[in-house]
Amino acid sequence: MKIIGITGGVGAGKTQILEYLNNRYGATICQTDKIGKKLQKKGNRCFDDIVACFGTEILDEKGELDREKLASIVFADNDRLARLNAIVHPAVQEEVEKLAAKEKKKNTNLFIIESALLIETNYDKMCDEVWYVHVDAATRKKRLVYTRGYDPRKVDEIIAAQLPKEEFMKHCDRVIDNSNIFEETKMQLDEIIADL
Repeated sequence: MKIIGITGGVGAGKTQILEYLNNRYGATICQTDKIGKKLQKKGNRCFDDIVACFGTEILDEKGELDREKLASIVFADNDRLARLNAIVHPAVQEEVEKLAAKEKKKNTNLFIIESALLIETNYDKMCDEVWYVHVDAATRKKRLVYTRGYDPRKVDEIIAAQLPKEEFMKHCDRVIDNSNIFEETKMQLDEIIADL
């Protein structure tokens, strides 16, 4: 089984790439963000620790985490972001390792770990290869404002909190340019898979 790590800044179009790899090549997709969200729900592993760290004001009327409130706190304060990451990331990593082991037993060919923080959280150590999805900051910002409805200031905060392109490049085996039409991206992916 090949384990591929896919990373890149928010708004780089990683989700579309994952869908293509799943549909075209039967890749098993593991998104650390989705696992993290699940683990942060009430009654799950990280919930109580997050509430203990940030207080009950981050809860909504149903007693679940208000992700918007929590994001506005952590993206404006690196220390608080580090505290949140210290609660969530080890738990997520454990889940990813369990999933990878399960897929290996099933003789899965391609297991893809997608994470915006792939390098910072050391998933690259688990991977046979790491692919960086590159899109310039202006295009990413436009995508996030128009497709996700994000406030431009929030987009700037999120982008500023992520690694710069040069840092991604140091850790990656391949670069996928997803700046243009998706047909071009597909051609790059097909070439990479053929090369694997």
